[in-house]
Amino acid sequence: MSGDRYIIQNQNGYYFITLTVVYWVDLFSRREYRDIIVDSLNYCVKSKGLELNAWVIMSNHVHLVGRIDTVLGMSGFLRDFKKYTSKQITAAIKEIPESRREWLLDKFSYEARRTGRAKYYKVWKDSNHAIDLTNIDMMGKVDYVHENPVKAGIVEEPEHYLYSSARDYAGVDGMVKVQVI
Repeated sequence: MSGDRYIIQNQNGYYFITLTVVYWVDLFSRREYRDIIVDSLNYCVKSKGLELNAWVIMSNHVHLVGRIDTVLGMSGFLRDFKKYTSKQITAAIKEIPESRREWLLDKFSYEARRTGRAKYYKVWKDSNHAIDLTNIDMMGKVDYVHENPVKAGIVEEPEHYLYSSARDYAGVDGMVKVQVI
């Protein structure tokens, strides 16, 4: 994206990534949509060379800490991940009982038309807010990721939030396979 100061230079380096839903729509208030992200992350860990160190799904964004250990690189992974999850989420919106169906599809359709960057629906903002962790305390970013649900008032303790790797760091198997630092 032009003007984005968060350019991914080292395609196989460790990054702190933020994926944001367009218009900061509170999309992930439904379990079905969060589960699409969980399933996709698990697939990428198993089959796409994703080394995931931390993750959290909030109502309108997702944080990841990790790297890609393949030729695909971080940019390729993010492109494919966002494209796939966008299609899965919009299909789910059409299938499940969703009170916001028309509104959500209208927002995502409008953004696709406005930007010309998707054929039918655009769920994710273009920017990935990718921060190279080469010279940054990685554990500090992991803690930041895990504290998100606490700061949002969802849980009192990070490990109580199901849609986060904080559980893994507390010694409990989480929903996505991570490599604990």
